[in-house]
Amino acid sequence: MALLSLVNCCNNPKLRLSTKGNRKEAEMQNPAPLQSKQVKFVKSLAPPFMAAMLVLSPICNDPVSLAQTVDIQKGASLFRQACIGCHDGGGNVIQPGATLFLKDLQRNRVDTEDEIYHVTYFGKGRMPGFGEKCTPRGQRTFGARLQDEDIKLLAQFVKSQADQGWPKIESMED
Repeated sequence: MALLSLVNCCNNPKLRLSTKGNRKEAEMQNPAPLQSKQVKFVKSLAPPFMAAMLVLSPICNDPVSLAQTVDIQKGASLFRQACIGCHDGGGNVIQPGATLFLKDLQRNRVDTEDEIYHVTYFGKGRMPGFGEKCTPRGQRTFGARLQDEDIKLLAQFVKSQADQGWPKIESMED
């Protein structure tokens, strides 16, 4: 009788002792230890994988240089100071057909940085000129004059925003 209970014990997979020959069979019946090993393995790869991604990310994505970022921020700041009163979000509260959206810039033939610079410097129609050497036009010219370099940054910023459909302006000041 004792021998029979011992044989029954060996046939019961729950009571069977794990040996080298039947270890895989035990893992297949209870996959939790195997999954735990896989999770530990994946967790052990996470730090080196993240480090590799961080190191290789400039190769995968065209990085924006620090100088370009600073220029964009300065252009956004200049836009807030000199232009946002009439051109908030790329619109135009004075003359609706003269927005800073690409389709209006193209229709008005002011769709390059040079042309945007020229209009910003000398003014056009109801828009005042902001250049240092722009001659005053009575009440149309208002606000502080801008230096040539600032107008260039402003033209680059406006062109960039127009090309992107005037997304929300983010800055380090916000």
